[in-house]
Amino acid sequence: MSESVVDTARVAGEELRAFIERYERLEAEKKDIADAQKEVMAEAKGRGYDTKIIRKIIALRKRDGDDIAEEEAILETYKAALGM
Repeated sequence: MSESVVDTARVAGEELRAFIERYERLEAEKKDIADAQKEVMAEAKGRGYDTKIIRKIIALRKRDGDDIAEEEAILETYKAALGM
């Protein structure tokens, strides 16, 4: 192999290793964050809060208010149709 091909392979290998290591660090951070979120929910549950409802509120807070209102209106329509 010519020296420039070897140099190119070495540089590409170093760059590839850097991408992989960055991704692995992010995976570790993601796991740490997930663990911290579990701790928050466990603490809330220990204080008597319903974590299922907390998760629903978190999901709602991420959504657009108009989408929520439309969904609730449809839900009420369906419930009325079923006599609920």
